[in-house]
Amino acid sequence: QVQLVESGGGSVRPGDSLRLSCAASGRTLSSSYGVGWFRQAPGKEREFVAAILWSGGMTDYTDSVKGRFTVSSDNAKNTVYLQMNSLKPEDTAVYYCARKVYYSTNYSQRHNYANWGQGTQVTVSS
Repeated sequence: QVQLVESGGGSVRPGDSLRLSCAASGRTLSSSYGVGWFRQAPGKEREFVAAILWSGGMTDYTDSVKGRFTVSSDNAKNTVYLQMNSLKPEDTAVYYCARKVYYSTNYSQRHNYANWGQGTQVTVSS
């Protein structure tokens, strides 16, 4: 049984940075196609943020975070990170990570992912 645990969230001001971690236990993250980050704001659908695919180390981002967020991995620690810079109030949400378990070039579809973590809250406010 694979378990993912997110951490690193918090309350910050606009323009600040945070680094989220997604640590896996029970199985290596490399046993999947990759890892995705999603977020869910109050009253909104869970949306895709970023993904890292093990094949070729490819990464993908939703347009609103391109140039500000960076997804990376440390296979030795079985952990994936989401570095978030220049945070904006609209980035406020609960952030989740999940393993990409189905082969698909559509990285943003939630049904391609499994083993969701419990989420970590990110609040950006002045």
